[in-house]
Amino acid sequence: MARKAYPRRARVTGTLMLLVALGAAGCTGDPAAEDSPDAKPAGGQATTAQAEPGKYQTLPQPCRAVETGTLDAMLPGLAELDQEQRQKAYEGTSSVTYDSDRRTGCRWKVDSADAGHLLRIDFERVVSYSASVSDDARAQAVYGDRMKEADLPLPSDPREEQPERRADDSAKADRDEARATAPADDEAGQGASPETSEKPGKGEEEKGKGAGKSEEPADETVDPSAPAEGLEPRLLQELADDAFIDDQLTTSSSGSGQRTVTVVFRTSNVIVTVEYEAQPKQVAEVPDSASMQEKARELAVLLAERLSDV
Repeated sequence: MARKAYPRRARVTGTLMLLVALGAAGCTGDPAAEDSPDAKPAGGQATTAQAEPGKYQTLPQPCRAVETGTLDAMLPGLAELDQEQRQKAYEGTSSVTYDSDRRTGCRWKVDSADAGHLLRIDFERVVSYSASVSDDARAQAVYGDRMKEADLPLPSDPREEQPERRADDSAKADRDEARATAPADDEAGQGASPETSEKPGKGEEEKGKGAGKSEEPADETVDPSAPAEGLEPRLLQELADDAFIDDQLTTSSSGSGQRTVTVVFRTSNVIVTVEYEAQPKQVAEVPDSASMQEKARELAVLLAERLSDV
């Protein structure tokens, strides 16, 4: 009686299934290797790096950012209040914001017998939602918009000034060379041009004719609303990463002048605004620009230092 061949067929079939499984694994690769974090994309291309986040992830409490001594100096009316009113005035009024991690602010307003003063500060933390643009770069763009709103000139690129400077230098060199190669006049006047030798006293004669005439003073009308020289709106090089100061004087319907000094500076991804206003009660008085600018700049420096501690 012949022996059955079923067991042998079973072994052959099992071997074929194992080979097919190994072949399939070799063609498709190891799924675990593909999911590995160390695996590189096809072609060996590296993943695009994300832009770095800004230095600041939170903001200080604005109504506690200004010391009482600074408030006393900037708001003279505080000295005329009683103790309870003064303490309430020191607390300030918080700005209404929807996200205190993105924007905060505070204002103080005090009236005195001579003038009314208002101080406002604002902190804005800029966040970029683009993977290729950092928070700092986005903040710098927002700061640039603030400069445009204040009508301040943008910083010039030194590379744009080089062709003009080279042209001026070339023209100056040509003039110097022409002077060096021109014949020098001797003591007797030889070598002078015919026009000069024929009319040697022409200039003296014209000068004598005009000696008896009085010169009319030039019309130098000064705009009272414009800050003095050196106090005009300008960039502040010594403050934070970028900074500028603006100074505006407006006249109310009653004729009194209201001056507003604004300092805006950027440090990393945070933009800080200091707004300082003064309006005298007397119609003829104008707030002093130099004093207000100095106080506003000093406060901005203190806020920059306070921000560095956050």
